[in-house]
Amino acid sequence: MKRAFLLALLLSAASRPALAQDAKPTADLSAPVQTFGRVSFDARSLMIDGKRQVIWSGEFHPFRLPSPDLWRDVLQKMRASGFNAVALYFDWGYHSPKQGVYDFSGIRDLDRLLTMAEEEGLWVMTRAGPYVNAELSRGGFPGWLVNQKARARTDDPEYMAAADEWLTRVNAIIARHQINGDGKGHKGSVILHQIENELALTTPAQRRYMDHLYAKARADGITVPIFHNDQGRNGYWVPEGSSVDKVVHGPNDMYAFDGYPGGTCTVEGKPTRSVAAPDWGFYGTGGARGGASASPKTPGFLAEFGGGWFDYWGSNGGYECNAVQRGKRFQRVFYGTNLANGIGIQSFYMTYGGTSWGWLPAPVVFTSYDYGAAISEARNLREKALEMKQLGGLIASVPDLAGMIPAGAPEVSSPHIQVYHNKSPETDARFLLVAHKPSNGQTDDSFTVTAALPDGRYTFPMRLNGFDAKWLVAGVNLGGQRLVYSTSELQSVSKAGNADLLLLYGRGGEPGETVLRYASAPKVTVLEGAAETAFNDTKGDLKVTYTHTGRTVLRVTGGGRGDLVLILADEAEGTRYTRVESSAGPVLVRGPQLVRHASLKSGALALTGDTGEAGGLEVWAPAAVRALSWNGAPVPARSSTAGSLASTAPLSGPAPVALPVLSGWRMATGSPEADPQFDDSGWQAVGGNRPNATITQRPDGQPNLAMDAYGFHEGDVWYRGRFEGSPGARTVSLFYGAGGSGLVQAWLDGKFIGQAETPSGLPRPITTGTVTLDLPAEAQAGGSHVLSVMVRNNGHNWDLDSDDFHKEARGLISASIAQPGGRSFAVPIAWKIQGQRGGEDLTDPVRGPANNGGQYGERMGWHLPLFDDSRWTAAQVPAASAGPGTTWYRTRFDLAVPSGQDATIALAFGDTETPRSAAKYRVLIFVNGWNMGQFIAHVGPQRLFPIPEGILNHHGANHLALAVTSDGAPGDALEAVKLVTLHNVRGGLPIRMVPAPQTPAELK
Repeated sequence: MKRAFLLALLLSAASRPALAQDAKPTADLSAPVQTFGRVSFDARSLMIDGKRQVIWSGEFHPFRLPSPDLWRDVLQKMRASGFNAVALYFDWGYHSPKQGVYDFSGIRDLDRLLTMAEEEGLWVMTRAGPYVNAELSRGGFPGWLVNQKARARTDDPEYMAAADEWLTRVNAIIARHQINGDGKGHKGSVILHQIENELALTTPAQRRYMDHLYAKARADGITVPIFHNDQGRNGYWVPEGSSVDKVVHGPNDMYAFDGYPGGTCTVEGKPTRSVAAPDWGFYGTGGARGGASASPKTPGFLAEFGGGWFDYWGSNGGYECNAVQRGKRFQRVFYGTNLANGIGIQSFYMTYGGTSWGWLPAPVVFTSYDYGAAISEARNLREKALEMKQLGGLIASVPDLAGMIPAGAPEVSSPHIQVYHNKSPETDARFLLVAHKPSNGQTDDSFTVTAALPDGRYTFPMRLNGFDAKWLVAGVNLGGQRLVYSTSELQSVSKAGNADLLLLYGRGGEPGETVLRYASAPKVTVLEGAAETAFNDTKGDLKVTYTHTGRTVLRVTGGGRGDLVLILADEAEGTRYTRVESSAGPVLVRGPQLVRHASLKSGALALTGDTGEAGGLEVWAPAAVRALSWNGAPVPARSSTAGSLASTAPLSGPAPVALPVLSGWRMATGSPEADPQFDDSGWQAVGGNRPNATITQRPDGQPNLAMDAYGFHEGDVWYRGRFEGSPGARTVSLFYGAGGSGLVQAWLDGKFIGQAETPSGLPRPITTGTVTLDLPAEAQAGGSHVLSVMVRNNGHNWDLDSDDFHKEARGLISASIAQPGGRSFAVPIAWKIQGQRGGEDLTDPVRGPANNGGQYGERMGWHLPLFDDSRWTAAQVPAASAGPGTTWYRTRFDLAVPSGQDATIALAFGDTETPRSAAKYRVLIFVNGWNMGQFIAHVGPQRLFPIPEGILNHHGANHLALAVTSDGAPGDALEAVKLVTLHNVRGGLPIRMVPAPQTPAELK
């Protein structure tokens, strides 16, 4: 991501500047096809191997899930939830701790990731930067880039040389995985490639930069279409040749933009419906919310559309609200409006948000990047994922949806309702999106729609109750059947034996009618439920009327067509079905929570997936299927009257996961740097010829104290300054950069003198601050004194506005000692600095640059699982008190998750029902040596920290280390810590532990 999030949060991205009022109202349907190997496009749609496609994509960030075996789990869940594509951001800084040093192994193995996506049947959109934003520290730029004086995201030679260094490596990986192949026989599923993200400014230097990025991608072997993601629908970087006025042309092949409309959640955590779905395409009329395509010669393309929203330090916890706000119903209304407007390429940000572990987060966000996405951080399928499964099933079942254009407005009996009516120019199939007018209306309306459809003019009754929209198809051939229209929504088309199988669904308790076309009256048998049928001899229409209650199943035979099994379900029943591809064609599976795969061998259909509870299995499959298995075990089944194979015994659900009580804690004090006798002889001296690229001004005469200049880019950094005492030394002022909810602590001669924090929250976190602390009387005495300062850097700013904001200083910026009255006077301070052990020369390249900062315990390896803490003091948690600075706690625990189960286990701090506590302290969380996030008790809102399997050992020993930082005030101490289960199913995938250093001796 993204965008000018302040405006989006307050108003929504629907209020972004639209195109000029004189923009063309429709796509340029005369635009020629542009071909890029197997991928091509015209104004109507993307095409693969000449076949029009609706690209239904979700965003997933591999760097936010540091257990590569689980990447496949997420990709399989996306495919099972109806997606046919995945969009992948790549984080430059995640792969490069130092200029010229790159790592694409282990948790950074992009080859493996792209191979998985291909194996799971997903097309891929690669988004390689150089800049990505994505609520990442520096927007994905590496730490070392902060020291460049060159203006980033321009054609400055120094910056472009650095960017090329990254692109040469990552483009080579992407090129190997293109659907077109790499010219050496290797092919994959990458269909589109992004070269920059939300570059809003359009100076000549940026145009030359964009030209360079395009040429670089082509020179590196990228042959698929190239795009840029516009920050809102502004018309920036539209491909050359567009006739639309007031757009900015660029070198891209396609124009794409992002949008996050839909309102916000209230402070109380309740969703609003303050914004209607914008018409960004065919049905736009200009003005603030409408308008035509910015690029009429290329297909409608939303590279990011709101699949949720990020949460921020100090909120009341918004992810569950966002899961509703941009969830069920929102997806029907907003995603459907986009599709009706000709936006046939949509990618939903996020579909799995994951975890901003370690020091990945930008200053505004905390550890969890759950995002309220369809797949939760704990890898649970939310209700919205089930709705996406239904909508994705429609897209997969009706290829005629790709490349549709407006077909003329139907008549609607209610002024509160609008119907978008599109058609396929090739087949005349119809798509009707029925929504409120405006689309965020929440009334209960019954009405009729009259439309001229391919099989005649029809009037049919409809109901919209509350915030909702319905996706209807008409005049379409489905297998060997002809659907004239239905007031139910279509979820799946497949086979049941030799019969066609249609699954349609509607809102529970509402009436529905479906009309099918036959040459003569067919025979209708109601196998389950209740339905009425009538045949019109004149038209050849079979009308089926029913109420959506549970499910109704009919078999229709004769009438000049092949047999049909028709399932009419209510919405809740419909979510229990999954359409899954197999070598024999699509099969329909009812029952399990997740169906991962279906494969056919010698008449046996082997299914894999997950069950959240015990339940039956029912499968409709082609006639070649005669037997079933589930996760490798045969399933006894019989043929049912509904044309299915149904299990005669339930599939097993998961057993409870027994979690140990965390006990046996040991502790050690962790701020020895505050001691005036601490040996800092190995630390770097501040000053000298250090990079000075920071955009932050410091007082004249002050040395360059910024941590990045010394190779320390992440987490905590320590300073020790020596000065001579003076009678005028009454206060010390520290100007510091710490990111959102950052921290500075200070000691004089070992005595704690205070701390300060940068504020949390929106609209824009304040990321630098100044604090004035009283000096103890000792500072007025003669002789040498030691001022010890720790700064916690909670992330560098992003560079969304291309203003080098990521170069704002972190760590100390300046320090001055003042006389009474606040008058500064010249007291020179000789500073030394120490941050992450090794700086840019990582001592733990496996976990990488985001894992560690400069805490003493981190430098000594106290966070590692097999560190010897036998000499530490036994401790109790919750703790009764804490000293100022950092105290480390360690414990060991064993897990024995039942075999054949998939679980997500989390750490919980204090009262998880409240977003923050009165106790003021913060914790760095290390699980088996991995920094899995930061808990700030008094800021919140996060109190639950999911730990992915592979980092957490589900079948053996685990080690937990907590670095607890406090001001030492009464009550500001570690609260209770426990393990909780957030996800538990029978099934899952084999997950291996991620190999990483276990002892300090293994560090470089």
